[in-house]
Amino acid sequence: MARIAGVDLPKDKRIEVGLRYIFGIGPHVARDILKKTGVSPDTRVHKLSDDDITKLRTVIENDYSVEGALRTQISMNIKRLIDIGSYRGLRHRRGLPVRGQRTKTNARTRKGAKRTIGGLKKKPAGKT
Repeated sequence: MARIAGVDLPKDKRIEVGLRYIFGIGPHVARDILKKTGVSPDTRVHKLSDDDITKLRTVIENDYSVEGALRTQISMNIKRLIDIGSYRGLRHRRGLPVRGQRTKTNARTRKGAKRTIGGLKKKPAGKT
């Protein structure tokens, strides 16, 4: 079983797909990594040699920020936006959609469960 960047890659998948299990590596980056290392994208993870795994590990560690470092970087970017008081930071702080989506309807994933406001009936005018 190949362990790269603290992630156990699934042994029966092609290496091109298996690399995507690492946070921060998608289809395009996986192909770039395989081109740099010279590993065939059709190779299954359990058929990789130790030399191939070492090549993949060194390229990922040196050229890409993945897993914990990337998560920290993203959270620090969000924290910076909140601290400087930008519009996007305010949206993050309030738990609302950040990228311009509508919120009159939808946005339930971001806003959470619906909270009903009201429930008080007004007395009709003229009656006491």
